[in-house]
Amino acid sequence: STYREVFSQKRDGIQRKQSHLQAGVSKLNEASAHVADLKEKAGIQSALLAEKQAEADQALKAITSAMEKASDQKQEMEGLKSKQSEEALKLEKRKKAIEVELSEVEPLVREAKRAVGNIKPESLTEVRSLRAPPETVRDILEGVLKLMGTNDTSWSSMKTFLGKRGIRDEIATFDARNISPEIRDSVGHLLQTHSRSFEEKMAMRASQAAGPLAAWVKANVQFSIVLEKIEPLEKEQATLQKNLDKSQRRLEKVVAALDQVDQTVANLKARFEKRTTEAARLKIEVDAAKETIGRAEMLLSKLEGEHGRWSEQVNQLTSALTLLPKYSLLAAAFISYLSGASEDVRQSKMTQWCEKLSVPTSFDFCHFLSTESEQLQWKAEGLPSDSLSVENALVILQGHQCPFLVDPSQQATEWLKKHLKESRLEVVNQQDANFTTALELAVRFGKTLIIQEVDTVEAMLYPLLRKEFNVQGPRSVIMIGEKAVDFNEDFRMYLTTRNPAPVITSDSASIVAEVNFTTTRAGLTGQLLAVTLQSEKPELEERKSNLLQAEEEKKVQLAQLEESLLQELATAEGNILENHSLLDSLNQTKANSLVIQEALQESSRIQVSLDQERDAFLPLAKTASTLFFVISDLYKLNNMYRFSLASFLRLFQRALSTKSDGSVTEVRIKTLANTLQMLVYEYVCRSLFKADRLMFALHLAHGMHPDLFQEKEWEVFTGLLVADMFRRQESMAHVRDSLPSWVDKERAGALNLLKSKLQTLYRSLSVDKTDVWGVFARSSQCEMEFPPSLAKKVSPFQQVLVVQALRPDRLQSAMSEFAAKALGLKHLSGGNFSLKRVVANETVASEPILLVVSAGSDPSQDLQELAVSSVGKEHFHQVAMGQGQAEIALQLLNDCASSGDWLCLKNLHLVTSWLPTLEKELNSLEPNPSFRLFLTAEVHPRFPAILLQTSLKLTYESPPGIRNNLLRTTEAWTPEFLSSGSVTRAQAMFAVAWLHAVVQERRTFIPQGWTKFYEFSQSDLRAATDILERLIVRADGGEVPWEYMHGLMENAIYGGRIDNTFDIDVLQSYLLQYFDTSLYNQNQGRTRALAQDVNLPPSNRLKHYQEIIKMLPDLDKPAHFGLPSNIERSAQRTVSQQVISQLKVLMRPDVAGGKFDKDRWTKELTPVLDLWYKLNQAPDLKKLEKGGSIQGEMEGPVASFLAQERMNAVRLRNVVNNSLGSLRRVLEGTALLTAEVQKTAMAMLSHEVPNIWSSLWDGPEDTVQYLRSLAGRLMALDTWITRVTANQLYSKNTQLDLSEIFRPDTFLNALRQQTARQLKCSMDGLKFVCWWNGSTFSTGHQLQISVGELYLEGCTFDGRRVLANERNSPTVAVIPVCTMAWVPKSAEDPYHEKESIALPLYFTSDRQRLVTRINVPCSGKQDKWVQCGAALFLKQM
Repeated sequence: STYREVFSQKRDGIQRKQSHLQAGVSKLNEASAHVADLKEKAGIQSALLAEKQAEADQALKAITSAMEKASDQKQEMEGLKSKQSEEALKLEKRKKAIEVELSEVEPLVREAKRAVGNIKPESLTEVRSLRAPPETVRDILEGVLKLMGTNDTSWSSMKTFLGKRGIRDEIATFDARNISPEIRDSVGHLLQTHSRSFEEKMAMRASQAAGPLAAWVKANVQFSIVLEKIEPLEKEQATLQKNLDKSQRRLEKVVAALDQVDQTVANLKARFEKRTTEAARLKIEVDAAKETIGRAEMLLSKLEGEHGRWSEQVNQLTSALTLLPKYSLLAAAFISYLSGASEDVRQSKMTQWCEKLSVPTSFDFCHFLSTESEQLQWKAEGLPSDSLSVENALVILQGHQCPFLVDPSQQATEWLKKHLKESRLEVVNQQDANFTTALELAVRFGKTLIIQEVDTVEAMLYPLLRKEFNVQGPRSVIMIGEKAVDFNEDFRMYLTTRNPAPVITSDSASIVAEVNFTTTRAGLTGQLLAVTLQSEKPELEERKSNLLQAEEEKKVQLAQLEESLLQELATAEGNILENHSLLDSLNQTKANSLVIQEALQESSRIQVSLDQERDAFLPLAKTASTLFFVISDLYKLNNMYRFSLASFLRLFQRALSTKSDGSVTEVRIKTLANTLQMLVYEYVCRSLFKADRLMFALHLAHGMHPDLFQEKEWEVFTGLLVADMFRRQESMAHVRDSLPSWVDKERAGALNLLKSKLQTLYRSLSVDKTDVWGVFARSSQCEMEFPPSLAKKVSPFQQVLVVQALRPDRLQSAMSEFAAKALGLKHLSGGNFSLKRVVANETVASEPILLVVSAGSDPSQDLQELAVSSVGKEHFHQVAMGQGQAEIALQLLNDCASSGDWLCLKNLHLVTSWLPTLEKELNSLEPNPSFRLFLTAEVHPRFPAILLQTSLKLTYESPPGIRNNLLRTTEAWTPEFLSSGSVTRAQAMFAVAWLHAVVQERRTFIPQGWTKFYEFSQSDLRAATDILERLIVRADGGEVPWEYMHGLMENAIYGGRIDNTFDIDVLQSYLLQYFDTSLYNQNQGRTRALAQDVNLPPSNRLKHYQEIIKMLPDLDKPAHFGLPSNIERSAQRTVSQQVISQLKVLMRPDVAGGKFDKDRWTKELTPVLDLWYKLNQAPDLKKLEKGGSIQGEMEGPVASFLAQERMNAVRLRNVVNNSLGSLRRVLEGTALLTAEVQKTAMAMLSHEVPNIWSSLWDGPEDTVQYLRSLAGRLMALDTWITRVTANQLYSKNTQLDLSEIFRPDTFLNALRQQTARQLKCSMDGLKFVCWWNGSTFSTGHQLQISVGELYLEGCTFDGRRVLANERNSPTVAVIPVCTMAWVPKSAEDPYHEKESIALPLYFTSDRQRLVTRINVPCSGKQDKWVQCGAALFLKQM
């Protein structure tokens, strides 16, 4: 129906216009033909008249001449003879006088001309090539140019003159008679004032060409003087000669003509009379025809432009009718399928459709369905001026389905209200109590209804949207809920929502037309440009607006005049050339049209000038638009990080309000851009948690300063580009062996990535020069000590890449340094905000203040103090949200909004399902200007996007560090709380506070501090102090049973949150250290060390403990946690990995709710498909498919494990092959999209591993890393099978890498089972042992394996014992090859229990999956190694 309506509407309009134009053109063609006939007849008569008049005039002249000659014939003949004799004598005298005068100067002129002719072209070229000629040359050439008649004697003119082709011949053949007295006087003056320049020696010295030219100038001047002198003689001579010749000829003619004169006169008189009579008659006829032709030609000439344009339009309309079906199909398809698509998708699809329909890709949907006048009218009503909004307006007005406007800014909704205000418009919210009644009345009486706040299409609207009418005679009835309502054909309905992501189910998507008004780059750029001009050049925008308005009025007038012309021509009857009143009317209309056209042309010229002035500020608008979309990506990382366009525009206005220094526009724009960037950075930073600010700074630098990054650098940095796979493990070993001595072996893979993907950078680094890189390798701040010889060769970001590859322990600092410089900041903290200042300066009554709190932090106290000081305690209200509080909160909200009080709603994350109601209530309020609404919430993925965007967000976190943690705890203590008990109680209470601070702040060092984030909270602290209080009371001054404290803390209070046994070990070590009888000695006066540099005072006074707290450093010492000295390097490594992971999340494309987008899918997924295809071509992978039994030295559990491993590997590979193969076929268009393929694609687009893969093997979380790890293990598995087959698995010379198999823990269990079979004992009777070279341990059997590529973090191991890390120790190090085996439990251990520590061996450095425990020899207390977070993990493939 959309196609039919569009086609019929356009066809009728084209045909109507074509008919109208054709009628006007036909009338003009008829008039032109009639004028042509008249002109032809008049032309024949005019020619005949001229002929007759010419003949009569000729006869009259001939008669007169003949008669005069006849009367004077004889007298003239005598006079001629006498005169001839006298003039002959005079002529001879004049000849002799002229020859005397010329005898001296003519040789000089000839010689000068000859010399000029001999001038070499090279000489002229040499003169012409001079930048500035010598004065002599300039004077000579000035004389030449003036004589030749050229007044422009500039050097440019001289060079042009000398460069003319044939200039020497032109000078040589110059006739001095052409020299005027003025020119001669001017050149003579030049010769007199610059006489030295025309001397032969001076001229020749200046140039070889100057000498002849100087002589030529002087000779011609002299020759001109002589010629002037002899000019009267020559004239007299010429006159005498001419008269003599004439007299002779005349004499001869007179004699011959005397006989014919009488006869000729008689004949001419008769002819003259006849021709005069005929000419008089013809003149009367010609004058009448010319009058008619003149009037017609004047009209036709004025309408000539219209005739040509109308004729062309008729042809265009004829062509348009031919293409109309295709154009109408494109327009209908746009309305039906592209209303909810983004700009780039619309453009791409329209281009594809145009190509398929073989129509020009320049097809303009907007101009096809609307006129420029209509578009200007919409803009005047408030519609945004960008192309997307105009297209959406056409979809709304032309489509047949009910429009569903997704309009976060509400600009489109306000336009629609203005546009439909004359259509009996009613506006209602879907949540209003009277919604159903308003809907029924609108349907019954044919009103236009706009339904706002439609987050999802209600079921009662479905019959209306589907048009499920029940016809009852002349009535059409429709069901609304349970009620049948008469349907009026004039009823129209429009749905709108501010929610950028409304729920449009599949059944409702087919009956509504989603029209997306979400902000676009182009639209925002135009909006920001208008705001900029309003601030910077308000008069410019006003002139532009007035000009457009005037231009539109003139266009309308012009169209009306043209329509009037067509109407008068089309309705004229008979010959229009004979209708004088019609001709006068047409002339007047055309005259008015010309005046308007000239005004429009002038308007266009002015508009071009204005546009140039406006475009000067376009770079600022584009920069700001890019900035908004950069910060808009942050929601992908955290749902709470959403920012509205309205808040961004306020920041933009603040930037524009900065004072101008009167500088030029370019400098002003740069200043404004920097100011805006700073304001936005500070605004966003205070809405982010501190841990996310470095990520944001890098994201902002990448988005706003792409010139700082060369090709592939960002992809390498974020891990989207990876190095090629090694075919064999030996290849990686070779790379490690070839590394320079200063490079850590662990960095071989990272360095290889630089080498393979950024070859130019790698070559410029010269990593093999140890002397250049020595300081960098050893420095504790390597990012600040980049080799000076290389610092200028590589960009700042390339230095970050080098640190990432070679010193990841300093990558966080390097990233911070780079981001700060790129953004022009001193630091990345974004500044400390004051809640009081923000509320006073930046808040308004209609915008809630959302305090996003982290776990354990509470802004209530600060907020209450601010409210009391600002509005008073009686005007501040608080509601802790929970069950049954919704109605109370809404009532308080309305009351406070009316009275201007302040309201705080707490813990909104507990009532996310109610928040849409709150947001809509806020939107409907008209609050008192003094009203302020504060909201507090923790991060929640279902927090409504609209409420987040419309709120001013501030993050509230507790200050980090043990010192701040203890201060928060002791602030709640009163002096009496400690002094009321014994010293032991006070010391133990402080120890509990210290433990609480340590276990909480140790979370900073995840995964080395704790393996994961544990929610230790104030409730744990309260429970611990309560338990301690009871134990102290029970001891009644005696010895406190600390073992009870240990047990309760380990198993219930803090330990109850911990699910990792090694983390439990850490907690146990703390409990034993902080709660021991030796620590709380009753001997007064002695201090006891709770931790390094922290002694328990023998006092129960609070101030003594507060003094200890104040002496603590702001930055925690690693020793306070028992962590190694180089923990900062480990922390930096962990933080930098987290930041890069966050950046990868931000790079994820918006997958539009899982919709299939072939172009985007192909662009994003093809590189992954190609990578797998390349990895899959390895010969080692193809061997696995052949299968077969594994024959080795001992068939058993190990062989069975490898057979099962191979089977599972082949199965996983086949699943991956099938998934990616199906996906490739879908992208190629040879297969249909299935639900399974769609799930796979969605996961890969989000850089996640599809569930169907991870269910078979839980590998890396990133798709690319997963595929590479899979391929690496598949290739390595062939090597393992070969070793078993060749009986080499248990050889001492065979070094195994457990990371090469999928399930290393299962492999060790298979080895255990095989050992039990060989030793003929139960598996439970075996224990796992590990030892290194130097140990005398022996298993007594051959089932032992050598394992390498194990990495140690938290300490160092040299093969004999564990050593503490120094400050500059590497964070991760490879330990020596160890031997592993299973032995009977009765056998001795390789190392004594008290001289070894059981370290966990994890799959990866994130410490989430445990492989086994390994006993490592150590010295000193075991608690030291437990607290340092030491752990082993397998190599990362």
